[in-house]
Amino acid sequence: MDKYVETTLLPVFNQGARRKPYLPYMRIHKAAWKLEKRGQREEARPLRRQLQRLPSHDPHDPGFRRLHYVRYADDWLLGFSGTRREAEYIKEKIGKFLRNRLKLELSEPKTLITHGRTQAARFLGYEIVVLHDDAKRDRNGHRSINGQIGLKVPMDVVRGKCKPYMRRGKSAALLERVHDSDFRIVTRFQSEFRGIAEYYQLAYNRHRLGLLKWITERSLTKTLGHKNKISVNKVWNRYRSTWQTPAGPRKGLQIRIDRGQGKKPLVARWGGVSLARRTTRVTLKDELPTVWRKRPAELIDRLMSGRCELCKTHTEVEVHHIRRLSDLRPGSKAEQPDWAKQMASRRRKTLIVCRDCHNGIHSGLSVQQDSTESTLESRVR
Repeated sequence: MDKYVETTLLPVFNQGARRKPYLPYMRIHKAAWKLEKRGQREEARPLRRQLQRLPSHDPHDPGFRRLHYVRYADDWLLGFSGTRREAEYIKEKIGKFLRNRLKLELSEPKTLITHGRTQAARFLGYEIVVLHDDAKRDRNGHRSINGQIGLKVPMDVVRGKCKPYMRRGKSAALLERVHDSDFRIVTRFQSEFRGIAEYYQLAYNRHRLGLLKWITERSLTKTLGHKNKISVNKVWNRYRSTWQTPAGPRKGLQIRIDRGQGKKPLVARWGGVSLARRTTRVTLKDELPTVWRKRPAELIDRLMSGRCELCKTHTEVEVHHIRRLSDLRPGSKAEQPDWAKQMASRRRKTLIVCRDCHNGIHSGLSVQQDSTESTLESRVR
């Protein structure tokens, strides 16, 4: 569908460099310019205020068409400047292409035609709207957002994200998390809220997530209070803290776990996530992280050697697994078989053995171990 839209639809509807100038605007602009040139600025001021309420280009230019296409996975969106009849024609063409070329059916309930000035279109969880505000101006006094695309956080999404933390219309403790440690409870609440806040960082009404933050915060403090049998106020008195962030100092809850000398303490924090819209451009890096390990993994290396680690014969090998290392020490070391001693000494839950040794381990028979070989691993030669 990408190639079809680019080669068939876009050249047809991307005609005309710009919209035609709006004649009433141009006449008033020329009159104000003449008055200012003569020094009559007071007389030109009402005309300038009138210009702020008029479009500079003809919004109903019959020869202007624009079509923009964006897609992410199986979700796609078309931004079209034109008549509704032509929009329905584009929708019909795309439906035919999906049906004839890709053998897919266009979902009529989900494929909607909305007016950007009066309605919002849904795309990837955002509400897409066309902005219009004559009072919003830049540093030069010009209108700066009219006709621009705006991204919004849908309020039904905010209310839906609040429901897991609420009971009977109020924030409540999550009893299924009470058995976790305080550190894990705070970390989980913070990661859940941060994930939603970071996803909607491009929305200009991102501050609406303040409702979700308040509900989540109340649920967190009630969960900690229920676990420690204390009130919400005592939770704040116990864990309240202030720390520095790129946006300045922030207050919240902090749990610190010291791990002894030479190790950094573990810190879990609630708060510090700014709900201001991020306007700076960020470069996406989709490159895979480099592998720090230069040699193959130990288990793969041992399998490729084709050597039994018990009898030291070169043959087809298998892997013997155990569930826990503690299972290797049921009694004294003298009672352990040779294969268990090897796994316990190496602290590995796997052992590369041949078919005969593997059957002997499971049948409980004694497995002959070659005493002349002391190494347990061998590399491919």
